[in-house]
Amino acid sequence: MTYRVVQWSTGNVGRNALIGIDAHPDLELAGVWVSSPAKEGKDAGELAGLDRPLGVAATGDADALLALRPDCVVYTSMADVRIMEAIGDLCRILRSGVNVVSSSPVFLQFPDGVVPPEMSGPVREAAAEGGASLFVNGIDPGFANDVLPLALTGISERVDEVRCLEILNYATYDQGTVLFDIMGFGGPLDETPMLLQPGVLTMAWGSVVRQIAAGLGVELDEITERHHRLPAPETFHVASGTIEKGTAAALRFEVRGMLGGRPVIVLEHVTRLRDDLAPDWPQPTGAGCYRIEVRGEPDYTLDLQLLGGDGDHNTAGLKATAMRLVNAVPAVVEAPPGLLTALDLPLIPGKGLLR
Repeated sequence: MTYRVVQWSTGNVGRNALIGIDAHPDLELAGVWVSSPAKEGKDAGELAGLDRPLGVAATGDADALLALRPDCVVYTSMADVRIMEAIGDLCRILRSGVNVVSSSPVFLQFPDGVVPPEMSGPVREAAAEGGASLFVNGIDPGFANDVLPLALTGISERVDEVRCLEILNYATYDQGTVLFDIMGFGGPLDETPMLLQPGVLTMAWGSVVRQIAAGLGVELDEITERHHRLPAPETFHVASGTIEKGTAAALRFEVRGMLGGRPVIVLEHVTRLRDDLAPDWPQPTGAGCYRIEVRGEPDYTLDLQLLGGDGDHNTAGLKATAMRLVNAVPAVVEAPPGLLTALDLPLIPGKGLLR
C-alpha cells in the first residue's frame, strides 16, 4: 500500500525528511508546506538539496494541502519558541482527519504527568474529532531513550537504574536559535537561558523518564533536575557563530526520575562545543553517541554511534530524527485514532535495504 504524505517545513530536519520520503517505497510525496515566501513555488527536490526535481512545488497554503486529503503529515516545524502555535497547527491538521508524525512539541511524546492536561487535551480532542493519530518522536527525545533502553532491559534479570545519555559536540549543529537563545551557549554564565529555567528540562525530557517508567511498570515519586556549565577558555567559532572567552561552552544536565530517594531513571546530556572541554565528563564512543546504561543483574552499556555520510555526527542526528518519523508513517496511519506513544506502536523498521 502507498501512503500519500505532506512534508510540513523544510528546515534542518524537514530537508532530511523529504529525502527519506522520496526513498521510502511505500510513501508518495503529495505536498510541501513552507513558511518562507522565498521558498514558495520551488520544487521539493531543490529544497531537499537533491540534484533532481521531485515534481512537487512548495506552498504556504495549508488549506490547499489539507484539501489534498493526504494520509499523513510529517510535521517538523520548530516548536521550542512557538509551542502554542505548534499545538494549534497539530490540532488543525488532526481535526481535518489527517494523521501526523511530528518532531515537536517534544512533551507530547508522553505527556501524562509531565504537562498539565490543558496542554495535551486539545490535541487529544482534535484527534478524536478528526479520527486521526499523532505520534511525536525523533532520536532524542525519541528512539535513543524510549525503544532502545526498553529493549535493552528485556535481557535483564533485575533493573536497578536506567540511564540514557546523549554525548555530542554541537559545534557543527547550525541552528543559532537552539544553541544561543535556548541552550545559552555563548552567553554569560550568570544568566539562566530558557532551557535551564526551572521546570523546562522536565517539560522537554520528563516525557522520556515517564515513558521508560511506564514501560517498566514503575511509579516514580518525583522528577528532579540538575545542571552544570563551563566557560570557553578562549574565543572560538562554531557553525552558528562565535563563542567568546568566558561564555558558556559546555553543558551537562540530568532529568532524574526518583524512587525511594534515589535516581532510578535518568536522562543525561553532555554537550560540548569543543572536544577538549570538560575532559572529566563522560566521553563519546566515536565522534558522538547515545549511550544506554542499565544497572542491575547483569550490568549493560550500549553505545549508539552517529556518523552521517558527510562524516558529521550532527548530520546523522538530524537524519535519524527525520527517519524515525518517516518510517513510522505506515504504522501511525494504521493505528487507532489518538495520541500515540512508542509503547503503542510495533517495531518500526527501515525500508531502504538493497534498493
